[in-house]
Amino acid sequence: MGKSKEAEIKRINKELANIRSKAPFPSSASGDKALDGYSKKKYVCKLLFIFLLGHDIDFGHMEAVNLLSSNKYTEKQIGYLFISVLVNSNSELIRLINNAIKNDLASRNPTFMCLALHCIANVGSREMGEAFAADIPRILVAGDSMDSVKQSAALCLLRLYKASPDLVPMGEWTARVVHLLNDQHMGVVTAAVSLITCLCKKNPDDFKTCISLAVSRLSRIVSSASTDLQDYTYYFVPAPWLSVKLLRLLQCYPPPEDAAVKGRLVECLETVLNKAQEPPKSKKVQHSNAKNAILFETISLIIHYDSEPNLLVRACNQLGQFLQHRETNLRYLALESMCTLASSEFSHEAVKTHIDTVINALKTERDVSVRQRAADLLYAMCDRSNAKQIVSEMLRYLETADYAIREEIVLKVAILAEKYAVDYSWYVDTILNLIRIAGDYVSEEVWYRVLQIVTNRDDVQGYAAKTVFEALQAPACHENMVKVGGYILGEFGNLIAGDPRSSPPVQFSLLHSKFHLCSVATRALLLSTYIKFINLFPETKATIQGVLRAGSQLRNADVELQQRAVEYLTLSSVASTDVLATVLEEMPPFPERESSILAKLKRKKGPGAASALDDSRRDTSNNDINGGVEPTPSTVSTPSPSADLLGLRAAPPPAAPSVPVGGNLLVDVFSDGPTAQPSLGPTPEEAFLSPGPEDIGPPIPEADELLNKFVCKNSGVLFENQLLQIGVKSEFRQNLGRMYLFYGNKTSVQFQSFSPTLVVQTKRVAAQVDGGAQVQQVLNIECLRDFLTPPLLSVRFRYGGTAQSLTLKLPVTINKFFQPTEMAAQDFFQRWKQLSLPLQEAQKIFKANHPMDAEVTKAKLLGFGSALLDNVDPNPENFVGAGIIQTKALQVGCLLRLEPNAQAQMYRLTLRTSKEPVSRHLCELLAQQF
Repeated sequence: MGKSKEAEIKRINKELANIRSKAPFPSSASGDKALDGYSKKKYVCKLLFIFLLGHDIDFGHMEAVNLLSSNKYTEKQIGYLFISVLVNSNSELIRLINNAIKNDLASRNPTFMCLALHCIANVGSREMGEAFAADIPRILVAGDSMDSVKQSAALCLLRLYKASPDLVPMGEWTARVVHLLNDQHMGVVTAAVSLITCLCKKNPDDFKTCISLAVSRLSRIVSSASTDLQDYTYYFVPAPWLSVKLLRLLQCYPPPEDAAVKGRLVECLETVLNKAQEPPKSKKVQHSNAKNAILFETISLIIHYDSEPNLLVRACNQLGQFLQHRETNLRYLALESMCTLASSEFSHEAVKTHIDTVINALKTERDVSVRQRAADLLYAMCDRSNAKQIVSEMLRYLETADYAIREEIVLKVAILAEKYAVDYSWYVDTILNLIRIAGDYVSEEVWYRVLQIVTNRDDVQGYAAKTVFEALQAPACHENMVKVGGYILGEFGNLIAGDPRSSPPVQFSLLHSKFHLCSVATRALLLSTYIKFINLFPETKATIQGVLRAGSQLRNADVELQQRAVEYLTLSSVASTDVLATVLEEMPPFPERESSILAKLKRKKGPGAASALDDSRRDTSNNDINGGVEPTPSTVSTPSPSADLLGLRAAPPPAAPSVPVGGNLLVDVFSDGPTAQPSLGPTPEEAFLSPGPEDIGPPIPEADELLNKFVCKNSGVLFENQLLQIGVKSEFRQNLGRMYLFYGNKTSVQFQSFSPTLVVQTKRVAAQVDGGAQVQQVLNIECLRDFLTPPLLSVRFRYGGTAQSLTLKLPVTINKFFQPTEMAAQDFFQRWKQLSLPLQEAQKIFKANHPMDAEVTKAKLLGFGSALLDNVDPNPENFVGAGIIQTKALQVGCLLRLEPNAQAQMYRLTLRTSKEPVSRHLCELLAQQF
């Protein structure tokens, strides 16, 4: 178009002016008689091209509609093309368009009918479906319809069905549509298979007769020579696309009940496996791709049936040959298919014969995705006979594994070690090795689990105490090791206290040497361990009381540590030995339940992995310790804003409501910490429902401005006037959050009927707030899925007899559930390219509202929640970030790039995420911060 953007715009404007001057479009008073068909077609085509270049077109629509009534193919084609691209379903012209389409469908001219069907499919709106859904099946099964029309009708019906399933009335047409599988024209059969495959997923019984027809057609294709279907032979492979579609259709049903049909199908599958062993008829990659596509779909059908041992073993052997193929994609697909085969009782042993090849792939593969599939296959083929070998190899691989899959490898090792542990000392060694090798990737679920098992098994407690004591002596010790060590020594340190090398003073000294290097949550756990030591080892009482009495503890800036130090010091000084022993007695065994590690792996792998993880074939005789609530180190702690007492921020209890009240995406999970009670629901006085949305007034005018202040920070004053101050302190981790709301009465008069409410279930606060006093409300928050609108907070009270009310937006935005993600430049750009769909990107260019300071910008981006990546952008002035929005339903990957232009005092912000509404919302939120 032009050498620059300016030249292109100039050229386009000139062309638009030329079209307007020569074409009397409907906006002019002269009408459109001056234009002949060719001119209309030419100008409409130019307008379409200008639109595709990214420029708005606000005229010419009527001319395109007029082209539909032309009897010339080229004019009608351009008219339909323009309408398919530019006219939306709400257009005023839709009635005229529908009339033109109806005329073409009734014309019996196959070319015009195909154009009309293509337009219906391209637009695909519900309005189109309502207008034509009843006519298209009739065209599809009509005896006098041309083959090309049948193809177009089948695919058009498929498009409408996917958009609006309720509009497609298939009842009376079902048998005749299925019969299309016998059509002589292979194109019609191919289109019909796509339609039937989609329809039978919703109504399998109605289309059950397609099984025998599909087997018959597949048999004819598989047994044919490449010369029999010359028009549909692709590089010596007859009808590969139709073959794959037929095999996928058969996967919608169980094995055929008719013995003759089943025998014919087995014969087809064996023929495909036999052909895979034949030398290739061509060296071209298209031949091997087509041949392998049919082979892998055949293996998928064999796995789906899971009833033919001979075929399953043959499929496994065929896949085993691909494990060392030079083509990376084949190795990947082979590993992926063998993961499923490993869950079959017929082929599990055959899969295990390839263990050495899979281990070698784990060590030597260059492609990280192939290595990940190899790890998945090792996990799937593991049983009691090879568990130690596989766990050992996975631990060895973990030392050099890619960061992206380390957490998943850790989870799998932890599950396998627990599931197939004959000797629980081996299990303890394995988990401690995990923490040593990849401590940063050992989630809370993993070390919670080892504490549950050690607590529940008397025979391993002494060994665990001894082993963890030795592990803590390493100069560089991961914090998770300190947590495990603190808990186990606090509970079972007495079992190794007889050895002078691990005497009580030595145990305490070892743990306390790690104290100052740990986070607040770990220090809180260690303080609980110290008070346990006073009960277990009275000789350490004076030393520990000295630590608790130290100013750094009693006057600690963190309220949780200060409270523990004060309470534990008082408890150890005031309580008698018997009382102390009762309060600090050993933790009871945890109740049995599903392993939280397995549940986490299921969430991480997604719903599609459920069958691989819930493998009923596996030996479950060793699962006698099957979970419990997350352990707490002490029963005498009080939750506080900064505490995470081994589970304060863990997954919500099962009794928490799974669907938020009032339609919000946030719920209060009613949990101040884990407990071993059988029910975690609200107590009777707490189980009330806050007012619905209709009872809450609109937010105050400055609500959005107040909300924006908290996008990049978690604490501060949310609202303040002459009567009331509302403060917020919150913390978020993955998809969970805890928020503290502080309501302060700034007057000297008591507030009456004080009622702060949200459109969720929440706990009551005091109905009276004295003058100068403050009350606190705690919210535990879980993000179920991505959301755009924050919850509303309505505060009502009476001051001096006058009713007061205000509604605010609670500072809970989607970015609060960001998990920062570090990645190398290569990984960033690879992921950036993957998120290349137009709807996945949101971009905004805006003027700076605040001074452009690099450090302030950096702090805001970190507060926003993303990780800042260095040495990624070629321009060092730009900021690049990455993170994952954690919700219960899904994870949304997010990449961002902020380009400041100090000279122009402008920013350009680009966000790409895997979900379109999230991209736009995050872009708007972040742009308002600069």
